[in-house]
Amino acid sequence: MILADPKTREEWLKERAKGIGGSDAGAAVGCNPWKSKHALWMEKTGRVIPEDIGDKPAVKFGKLAEEHVRALFLLDHPELSCEYHEFRMYANDKNPWMYATLDGELTETETGRRGIYEGKTTEIKRSEQWDEWDGRIPQHYYVQLLHQMLACEWADFAVLFACIRYTTKDGDRRMMMREYPIERKDVAEDMEWLMMQEISFWHKITEDIEPPDTLPEI
Repeated sequence: MILADPKTREEWLKERAKGIGGSDAGAAVGCNPWKSKHALWMEKTGRVIPEDIGDKPAVKFGKLAEEHVRALFLLDHPELSCEYHEFRMYANDKNPWMYATLDGELTETETGRRGIYEGKTTEIKRSEQWDEWDGRIPQHYYVQLLHQMLACEWADFAVLFACIRYTTKDGDRRMMMREYPIERKDVAEDMEWLMMQEISFWHKITEDIEPPDTLPEI
C-alpha cells in the first residue's frame, strides 16, 4: 500500500522518522558497516538527531548520478518500463512501520509483472572490496532489497544496478556497471528471517528497550 506521498524532502524526512526504511534495514539487523543497531535505535527513539549526510561527496555524486544510472539500466532493458516517484513511500500491509522509498518501479511490458529497481553508486578503494561484489550483492545492500520487497508486496522481482568507480594500478579512473536480479520466490526464506528480525527490533523501539551498544562486524 502507499503509506505517504510527500511533496518535499522535509515532509519525507518527517515521515521517515516514524518507521524503518530500506536504508535502515542493514543497521536494524546489525550488518550495516557504517551504523550500529544501537545507533539506529537512538535515532528512532528520538534520543539523537540523525546526521544529515546529504553534503558528503559520495552521497552528492550518487544523487546527481541517479537519473543517469537509471537511464543506462533502461537502455539495456527495453522490455521494461520504469516509473519514478522521488518521495513516495510504500508500506507493508500488516506492518505499516516497514516502508520503502524506491529508485524506480519496474513493469515487464509483455507480462505485466512488477518489480523494484535499486540503483547504487559506490567506489572501490581497497582490493578486498571487490570480494563483496564478486558474484553477489554486499550484505547490507541485499538486506535493503529484501526489506523493499517486504514493504512492496506487489513486487515480483527486484534488480540492483550498481555503478562501481575504481582506480586502476596505472592511476586511471574507471567505471563498471553490474546488475543483480532477484526473484521473490527465490528469497522467501531470507525475507521471512528479515521480517522476524525487524519486528523484534521495532518492538525494542516501541517498548523503549535499549539494544546492546555494539558495533556490527565489518
